[in-house]
Amino acid sequence: MRNTAEALLAFEATVGRYLVELEQLDMEQLRAKPSEEEWSIGQMAMHLIQSAQFMHLRNVDQCLAGDEATFGNAGEKTAGGTDIFERGSFPPIRIQVPASPQYTPQQPECVEQLAEGLRAVVERMKRTEVALSQVHEGNRVPHPRFGALNAREWFLLIEMHYRHHLLQLERLRDFLGKNG
Repeated sequence: MRNTAEALLAFEATVGRYLVELEQLDMEQLRAKPSEEEWSIGQMAMHLIQSAQFMHLRNVDQCLAGDEATFGNAGEKTAGGTDIFERGSFPPIRIQVPASPQYTPQQPECVEQLAEGLRAVVERMKRTEVALSQVHEGNRVPHPRFGALNAREWFLLIEMHYRHHLLQLERLRDFLGKNG
């Protein structure tokens, strides 16, 4: 399993790629969707920011705090969870979740909203990575698909998640190229 310092460097490079891509797009392109069921590049970026800030890093914080939700009742890692950590990435397949108000991200208001959000995640990841050496590995919070994950695994999951969405970015850039 990758160490957190390496993951942080890879994460920063991936975010750098997203930032370069965002600079090349106008709002119409950021909001363009291939279909009603699919996300725009802007929605994808909103998803990355929100999932890191409000799910992944929140769960890292819970593990670091060692509150009662993290002891004993979190269960075990699933076979899928074990697989992604052994491989160091999600499988290169498209994962689609049905549209819903709870899950489908809003369209961004402006490019700067996305750039600031991505930079804020990087800064929080840097602060968090320093604290990970002091956490008890038994503190776990369940993930809906991957089972019980500790703080280090939640942290590594963020980098894998951002890297996985580069496939979606490529599909959406292809869509823009064909329709631009």
